[in-house]
Amino acid sequence: MEKIVILSMLLFGIFTTNTKTDSYALTIKTEDLENSDGTIIFALYNKGGSIPDQKFRKYYRKESASIIDKKSEFTFNNLPQGVYAVTILHDENNNGKIDKKFMLPLPDEGVGFLNYDDFGLSNRPNFKNASFILNKDTTVVVKVIYK
Repeated sequence: MEKIVILSMLLFGIFTTNTKTDSYALTIKTEDLENSDGTIIFALYNKGGSIPDQKFRKYYRKESASIIDKKSEFTFNNLPQGVYAVTILHDENNNGKIDKKFMLPLPDEGVGFLNYDDFGLSNRPNFKNASFILNKDTTVVVKVIYK
């Protein structure tokens, strides 16, 4: 009888063990855009050295959203806990890439990086400075910078 009780407890424990992987939602917002033209590309990165990513080749997840009244937002769902960096492109001409000013390395459209109020040659965005730890449902606001 004792063996049956122990076996039952073990089986019951196996079937009731929480095997769910924790996942979280990340909402990214931007406001005060120069205009409501085009779309916003929200790119999420999860590896060091992945940003800047001017051709969107190193992202973990990427989505586009419409702009309403010079604001936009997008929610990435089902993200595992981890370290993430966020970049935003105000893709005014909807071509899916960061356009450059003629003969200059600066973007012709608005771009934003989490934790950055400005950037330049001496303050280039990088994964370490544009990242945070996601361990709960989170909302962040990213400033779009126009050069």
